[in-house]
Amino acid sequence: MASQRKVIITCAVTGAIHTPSMSPHLPADPGAIGDAAIAAAEAGAAILHLHARDPETGRPTQDPDVFGRFLPRVKRSTDAVINLTTGGSPHMSVEERMRPAVELKPEVASLNMGSINFGLFPMLGRYDEFKHEWEREHLEKSRNLVFKNTFEDIEKILTTCAENDTRFECECYDIGHLYNLHHFVSRGLIRPPLFVQSVFGILGGIGPHPEDVLHMRRTADRLLGRDYQWSVLGAGGSQMRIAAQAAAMGGNVRVGLEDSLWIAPGQLAESSAQQVRKVREILEGLSLEIATPAEAREMLQLKGGDQVAF
Repeated sequence: MASQRKVIITCAVTGAIHTPSMSPHLPADPGAIGDAAIAAAEAGAAILHLHARDPETGRPTQDPDVFGRFLPRVKRSTDAVINLTTGGSPHMSVEERMRPAVELKPEVASLNMGSINFGLFPMLGRYDEFKHEWEREHLEKSRNLVFKNTFEDIEKILTTCAENDTRFECECYDIGHLYNLHHFVSRGLIRPPLFVQSVFGILGGIGPHPEDVLHMRRTADRLLGRDYQWSVLGAGGSQMRIAAQAAAMGGNVRVGLEDSLWIAPGQLAESSAQQVRKVREILEGLSLEIATPAEAREMLQLKGGDQVAF
């Protein structure tokens, strides 16, 4: 009998998309981020996708010293794969954005596979008050914002981080990003097995319709063959629907407060761990097994947690 396919759960504990004012449960200081990451791993996340925030202002930061205030504790407390962002904030230079991945040498780093109009301004209509004034400005400025990831930017991150044997969570917000990924594969700048994270529901990228999910998977299969692990994240209210559809199609899933603040319609999630537990229920209801961190490392051919610099 063939072995049961295992599903990798990635949890994005906090990030640059949502601001602290939008949910009292979104971790912002290093201690809270560490607590949330450990809880998500205990709930079943094999991979933890982590950003950092300035503890004084709540702004996204790519200062490796701030990451260093929670990463060692997370590593000591869990066996989860730690995945650091090269995204940070669209207002940062590519050199600033890649600092944690370059200096801390994680097993996995996220990498947006192209530029995108990143429209967060619709959130302005949902909130009257903000903890920090920069939050309102951040959302308003997204009307005229391109999150820049040029071919030169991507090549710089790929070649620099390859020296550390870091693999990439290749975030594809639209079909063109899959073609960009295929381009870099054909040049030998990124090697299989690929870890492809399809992102649905961000204004400026592909939508969350079931046909969009199918189109992403079909295109990835055609361009990349079978030597890749496909994962999905649905932004906002589409999070669990897209996870269920993709899992039934052979995919892996990503949840967490970076991607959605909700656990049910009109109900804020109390933690990323709560979302991990909910998606586990969905996966187990589909008779799918959850990958352990060791199994995720094998599936993605990672270097191992003992090869990082934190």
